[in-house]
Amino acid sequence: MTEHSNRCYRLRRRPQGAVIQEADLDLVEEVMPTVDPGQALIRTLLLSVDPTNRPWMADIRGYIEPVALGAVMRGIGIGEVVESRRDDMHAGDLVYGFTGWQDYAVADDAVNELPFAVLPSPLPAPLSAFLGALGHTGVTAYLGVEDIGKPEPGETMVVSGAAGAVGSVAGQLGKARGARVVGIAGSDEKCRHVVEDLGFDACINHRDPDWTQQLDAATPDGIDVDYENVGGPVMDHILGRLNFGARIVLCGMISTYADYGSPRGWDGQFELAQVLMQRATIRGFIVLDHPDRFPEAVGHIAGLMGEGRLTYRETIVDGLENARDALNQLFRGENTGKMVVKVADPVNAPAAPRATTAVAPT
Repeated sequence: MTEHSNRCYRLRRRPQGAVIQEADLDLVEEVMPTVDPGQALIRTLLLSVDPTNRPWMADIRGYIEPVALGAVMRGIGIGEVVESRRDDMHAGDLVYGFTGWQDYAVADDAVNELPFAVLPSPLPAPLSAFLGALGHTGVTAYLGVEDIGKPEPGETMVVSGAAGAVGSVAGQLGKARGARVVGIAGSDEKCRHVVEDLGFDACINHRDPDWTQQLDAATPDGIDVDYENVGGPVMDHILGRLNFGARIVLCGMISTYADYGSPRGWDGQFELAQVLMQRATIRGFIVLDHPDRFPEAVGHIAGLMGEGRLTYRETIVDGLENARDALNQLFRGENTGKMVVKVADPVNAPAAPRATTAVAPT
């Protein structure tokens, strides 16, 4: 990479199947963008890797237009302002927004899908936390729990994808409200982390042959709230254990995302009739619809963190060149907590408390 170049991933074809291939996302080196009045040049420091990256690549009816073929891959990140020709940003500011999968992005509210926001100074937490527990994934957990699930003391809340970025925070928010929280994760080690480190009451490994019997035993009084991140057979079994008046928070369905673009497609949920039978409610939501709620959510989560009632984990992959592999790792379940790609260090590294971090293999 030269001093005046920009590495970026461009979407060359719609992925088919679970693995993102090099021919799908092509890492190229281009001329660094320039800035006009009303714009700022952002150097990407950290890149969020999220399950939604996969459906963004598919030509489907989604909550946002699919990434166009040939376009830079969409992605949320944190960056440092290098040059600014706008009044609300200055060189050295740390900002959050749609950086895309690239070294440098242009902040222009007239064209950006989400306006860039300047992060507070000094930072109250590690910079990466603003992509996780104090970022869009933490806000997602908050909105689902507080607005839709609303678990009450004594109720049972089940969280699928419990060791992931959203599920890990959602479960702890449920515990803070007094609910009994049961997680579902993809390994014994993740289940140990969910119970011992995050404070869930129980966690089931859905890869165990008898996971359905284990979940039944862990929810003897049925399920009042389902914070759903997985879909597929996991969601079907949960639907069969709903209590009367249960609430289903439909946050994600990661088990189905790899089917987008495949010849077979998705078979669908088989137990949706239980929503009718149990007079349950099911509601989907997208965090991008609620930018006005970010301060409220971040304040609540930060307060719990300060009281020692909420913790988080993140998995760091080093290098933009490994972003494609990081997304594949995410879909193989190799991350614990938030998956982040470290692209660069800030010129003036902010001092902040350290997070619990795992380094992912590359």
